Amino acid sequence: GDILDDYLRTDGVWILTRNKQFYKTNNEKECAEKCEAERNLTCRAFLFTRKKLECLTLAENAKMTVMFTSTDTVLYEKRIYLMECKRGIGTDYRGTEAKTQRGIPCQKWAEKIPHKPNYTPEKHPNAGLEENYCRNPDGDESGPWCYTTDPATRFDYCAIPECEDQVTHTGEGECMQCNGEDYHGQVSRTESGLECQRWDAQEPHMHGFTQKHYPEKDLNMNYCRNPDGELQPWCFTTSPNKRWEYCNIPHCSTHPPVSGLDSQCLSGKGEGYRGRISITESGNACQHWNTQFPHKHGWIPDRYPCKGLEENYCRNPDGEKKPWCYTTSSSVRWEYCTIPPCDRTDQGIADVPAQVPQPEECYRGKGQSYRGTTSVTASGKKCQAWNSMFPHRHIKTPDRFPDADLRHNYCRNPDGDSSPWCFTTDPNTIWEYCNLKRCDDHTQE
Repeated sequence: GDILDDYLRTDGVWILTRNKQFYKTNNEKECAEKCEAERNLTCRAFLFTRKKLECLTLAENAKMTVMFTSTDTVLYEKRIYLMECKRGIGTDYRGTEAKTQRGIPCQKWAEKIPHKPNYTPEKHPNAGLEENYCRNPDGDESGPWCYTTDPATRFDYCAIPECEDQVTHTGEGECMQCNGEDYHGQVSRTESGLECQRWDAQEPHMHGFTQKHYPEKDLNMNYCRNPDGELQPWCFTTSPNKRWEYCNIPHCSTHPPVSGLDSQCLSGKGEGYRGRISITESGNACQHWNTQFPHKHGWIPDRYPCKGLEENYCRNPDGEKKPWCYTTSSSVRWEYCTIPPCDRTDQGIADVPAQVPQPEECYRGKGQSYRGTTSVTASGKKCQAWNSMFPHRHIKTPDRFPDADLRHNYCRNPDGDSSPWCFTTDPNTIWEYCNLKRCDDHTQE
């Protein structure tokens, strides 16, 4: 597999750290190799800056220190240091549980009081004996343990959940089709092993993803779901230090049944259109979905397997008013396509002139014309829906700004700010700019 598969990626953040090493590298993979080979510190994460091609290997990760917004930076954290579950007997467990199964705080591995330890960081440098975290340096069959701070109890085992619990039996409903928008299974742990917060709870994280606001999204219990068109199901976590995270749901081995909506003509908005028209309404040829030239974009077929992004056919993957495509003209990023209606009542939709600005993965100027589907801020927070008043009450509503396309929780710029933004689902942060770049930055890349 790819060396980066062992890391969790977060765009647009920087973490405060004292123990780090600087390197010059050409890309993230080279930076990961520096992290793997690091001998000056225990490398738990690295930061890569695209503009400066600068690589910082770090002894800390986001669980151990403070995180900041930094638009040009990517943080990669080693998954093994984020996992709060154990695989097998847990010899590679590197989580932060620091109390025994009876709730007694652990003694630090480097200390000699109240118990003189046989296992110390000096004797076992590769066993991860940091602080007072539960570990299994001797391969104990009962799993991670620690010396306790109770003089009467030398050591005890820790209650670390099994990682296998995060993907329960892959029976019917326990796998996902497409991007998991219709996943209704009962997986309730994130990919790093954290337990999910209930959707109807507002602790430790307040949010607006409730049954009331998303009645059709099956937001039951604390099950992983994909209510907002993410790449895969996710949930808010019960850890105060990690607001949300993706869940590790396996893809189903069988293909989804062919929908009856798949059609060769325009019905509704044409989201089920699977015809072969590949010319825009002004006569431009469509760009292939699996290419990034002449226009860079995020609608990559492998990421969205059920959107019908084949060849260069006109499609509607994002809920636009009708099918469209990127064009092969470098001066016209995208245009709608003329698709024959399935019956005459849909004719009105087909004849509406293209007035909506471009659904780009980047923005021009101040981004007032941005019509993409990004819904994450620069620091990784999820956006609040524009028609929701929770957790933040506001006046930037779709009815007050009818021309601003305030759909769902997509990043927009209705008020002429310096770039697209949104209200966040974090009650402590009213709003933030979004994780978007200017279009000319893409050209330079």
